[in-house]
Amino acid sequence: MVRISDFQMKDVINVADGKKLGNVTDIDINLATGKIQAVVIGGAGRVLGFFGKDEDTVIPWANILKIGQDVILVRASGLTHKSASEGKENNAG
Repeated sequence: MVRISDFQMKDVINVADGKKLGNVTDIDINLATGKIQAVVIGGAGRVLGFFGKDEDTVIPWANILKIGQDVILVRASGLTHKSASEGKENNAG
């Protein structure tokens, strides 16, 4: 069994360019099936977290290629972004 805290400790890496996308801040779960729909990578805070926050990146579960001991490898094509002000009624975390 994997805990969300285990996900949050791992770096998320885009396999297309080797770039670090960030760390998992949230997980979208389908409440009807109990399956993970996507992971959310938190946007960086501006000026030490003040004056707003960049948009979060949503990575569908199908785009996750491998979950390793230290990193999560993803295919980052066609990702969606959501602002921090959007609702999180279907998220667990």
